[in-house]
Amino acid sequence: MPQTQQFASDNYAGICPEALRAMEDANRGSAQAYGDDPWTVRAADAFRATFETDCELFFVFNGTAANSLALAALCQSYESIIAADIAHVETDECGAPEFFSNGAKILVGRTENGKLTPETIRGFARGRTDIHFPRPRAVTITQPTETGQVYSLEEIRAVAATCRELGLKLHMDGARFANAVESLGCTPADMTWRSGVDVLSFGGTKNGMAIGEAVIFFNRSLAEGFDYRCKQAGQLASKMRFLSAPWAVMFETGAWRANAAHANACARHFADQVADLPGVEVQFPVEANAVFLKLPPETTAALRARGWLFYTFIGDSARFMFAWDSERARIDALAADLRAITRTPA
Repeated sequence: MPQTQQFASDNYAGICPEALRAMEDANRGSAQAYGDDPWTVRAADAFRATFETDCELFFVFNGTAANSLALAALCQSYESIIAADIAHVETDECGAPEFFSNGAKILVGRTENGKLTPETIRGFARGRTDIHFPRPRAVTITQPTETGQVYSLEEIRAVAATCRELGLKLHMDGARFANAVESLGCTPADMTWRSGVDVLSFGGTKNGMAIGEAVIFFNRSLAEGFDYRCKQAGQLASKMRFLSAPWAVMFETGAWRANAAHANACARHFADQVADLPGVEVQFPVEANAVFLKLPPETTAALRARGWLFYTFIGDSARFMFAWDSERARIDALAADLRAITRTPA
């Protein structure tokens, strides 16, 4: 039974038409299992054409697996991963990166906006070099960050250069990678391997797919044994074509960018409507598909009383996420309710 559209998460969205059509097409008849099917070959070709390089890639079920297995491929158990303090791998993966790496430690750098800086990375890498401390081996950055802000290409290149200087590998958590690409108007290649990224976790679920993320190794030597990691972790899909087929069509039709552009535009539309309301503060620049609002407690309670669902975190701000299917009329209704609440005399 359909529910009224909410903006608590872009995971609430359904499957976009292109992804659904691809799954329906893949369902016509049988195909070989475990990725030995035409759809998976077609998707792999689409990835390599989109990224303009002969990358190695793997399909997994979700973002936790994509991030955790990718980082495990970069680190030994006695090594460490440098991450921002609000990075998803630190706050929302239930210890999965540590689990799949057999104990690699996450070193948390304090940030104001979720972005790691070269200075923070150097501080960890050079702070201790004795055998009693887990040796830094990898850096992970989130693009866009958990605050909805986007690393510029210059910022990514600066982080990557620091990693090269220190002998570290660079992973990008791209759960909303498409939104970041659309925000900057750049190519996927420019944001990743041309800027020094070694491994990318590319999110499909938040971009309109039913399920599935891709792990892309631009440094192919790092992918050694990754197929075995996927199998051991329960991430090798027997009916792989249902994970891979949507990717092929999303790239071929351009739907991946169109979906992200719509979500980003909806976020800006909402922010523009509420930015000047009394007691409402847009906490972070709106650069992708997220809007964080600092609201008085009574306003937060009143919005929820009117039936709106949203998360409150990162500085106790209310987060609103917009997806490929966000409806302008529904966004306007949310803004109207917020306007009515903030302008109601006490």
